[in-house]
Amino acid sequence: EDFLNLIFKAMMKDSLNSSHPVSSAVQSSEQIEEMFDALSYIKGASLLLMLKHYLTKDVFQAGIEVYLHNHNYGSAQSDDLWDSMNEITNGTLDVKKLMKTWILHKGFPLVTVVRKGKVISVQQEKFSYCVEPENWTSDASYLWHIPLTYVTSSCNFTHCTNAYLLDQKSGM
Repeated sequence: EDFLNLIFKAMMKDSLNSSHPVSSAVQSSEQIEEMFDALSYIKGASLLLMLKHYLTKDVFQAGIEVYLHNHNYGSAQSDDLWDSMNEITNGTLDVKKLMKTWILHKGFPLVTVVRKGKVISVQQEKFSYCVEPENWTSDASYLWHIPLTYVTSSCNFTHCTNAYLLDQKSGM
């Protein structure tokens, strides 16, 4: 419950135009200090949980083990973790491409799901909370790769899950 409350607080901050990406280039030590805030930590943890759920616990664990083995006693960059995950997924999913859409954008998507009969359509757009007209910037170029999981009447959540990667503005 505590973590969920932290997530909602971080999402509130991340939905403002003054937010910042989880990862970005820095020029000074002051900029480095600014990046290590609750938003970076909580959003980062949430993104790792999202990835773990999408890849499955075993695949995610194997990716972490490869990452730790490849970089023990050394330094690493964020791409190194995604490369380790790509190594485990054997090219079936470009984890680096998926995760860069989350860590290099500020904010998060609003996903709208519409059902018409047996057809489900999904659409994404950048979520903004309380945008002041003088501070508004167009975020039309924002596109996340959103892992969606769902269940059907023949497949409940405890026995199996279906997955869909929304990597366009809309899909079916």
